Amino acid sequence: MYGLLDSKSDTSNQPLFIGGLFLDCYQPTCPSVVSLISSKNSCSVLRFDGRRRRRRCVGHNVGVFLSVSLSGQQGYVGESRDRLDQNGDEKNLEEENVAVLTVAGVEKVAKKVEVRGSAALNTTMHLWAGVVAAMVSRTFIAPLERMKLEYIVRGEQKSLFELIRRIATTEGVRGFWKGNVVNILRTAPFKSINFYAYDTYRSRLLKWSGNEETTNFERFVAGAAAGITATLLCLPMDTVRTKIVAPGGEALGGVIGTFRYMIQNEGFFSLYKGLLPSIVSMAPSGAVYYGVYDMLKSAYLHSPEGRKRIQNLKEEGEKLNALEQLELGPMRTLLYGAIAGCCSEAATYPFEVVRRHLQMQVGATKMSALATCAKIVEQGGVPALYAGLVPSLLQVLPSAAISYFVYEFMKIVLKVESS
Repeated sequence: MYGLLDSKSDTSNQPLFIGGLFLDCYQPTCPSVVSLISSKNSCSVLRFDGRRRRRRCVGHNVGVFLSVSLSGQQGYVGESRDRLDQNGDEKNLEEENVAVLTVAGVEKVAKKVEVRGSAALNTTMHLWAGVVAAMVSRTFIAPLERMKLEYIVRGEQKSLFELIRRIATTEGVRGFWKGNVVNILRTAPFKSINFYAYDTYRSRLLKWSGNEETTNFERFVAGAAAGITATLLCLPMDTVRTKIVAPGGEALGGVIGTFRYMIQNEGFFSLYKGLLPSIVSMAPSGAVYYGVYDMLKSAYLHSPEGRKRIQNLKEEGEKLNALEQLELGPMRTLLYGAIAGCCSEAATYPFEVVRRHLQMQVGATKMSALATCAKIVEQGGVPALYAGLVPSLLQVLPSAAISYFVYEFMKIVLKVESS
């Protein structure tokens, strides 16, 4: 046994006595090596590090080292947990520690799995909110989408009412929803990814900046990045849809047949026709669309009326239905979505026209985006870049309004947590 006085080890300026015992691992030892130690004036706190090592050396039997430290404070020292059993066999605290650590590790892993599972479910619900929003909005405005494509792809020169009459006469009512299934297959993942990507990018930018609220610049950047992300993932389906609606597209055999035809005859990358103008178009489109909506929403929520509404939502909570839980309310959500959609469409419509023309080019007639734009202006002047803008705006107004309304509504119904 040995002892050592250490006056720097305790913050109470009390001397700390450190002692140790070498125990023979082959000799019987009492169940409690360190029993209750008490003193009226001195010993108090037992510091037991629980470290013991069994060493095996050739020709030598090495015992166990037990360390105890006593500080000069009033009180007592409790019985040490580290003991030798009645038979002289050492109680394996290392195994106990490993067991404790194993249980703690399992609990920690379980918590991580639970968090990841919850995050995955939340992401899935977030994406589904965008899918439902796209399905509802696109089905509602499919006739307007059809007329817009007639102006862009077929170069229709008739007035809007004459075009409506022609479609109704030649194809019937179902003609207004021609290509709507493909349109939903394209726009549902596109809108879903777009909405989710924007919320994700915006929250990341807010976290990196350390601000309390997202700035307008961060909103525009997040919107542009979301538009680019969705475009890269969904452009092939958009190209196929344009091909089907174009003259002679019916003979290609639907979505699968058109995919097969384009890959076999034009190569895989033909599905990405117009990628550059699409990105150039969707980046500012996403920036304007999401940026304007968020700016309008933020301005309202910071107004006295908006603050009062938020306070009411917090107080009422679960008593309100999904429509009543909308932060902006139903009408304002529709209005802000429509305004944002119109601003976005008007700012980026020429890119849309160029992209559609690029998607229609085949073989030797292929031209660059710049050459295509120049040809459009040469043939029809600058107004040709805005061909079909009126029906497009008529389409965007309800589409953007319904899309954002359904998206916000579905996030409440599906209990999507904010990023």
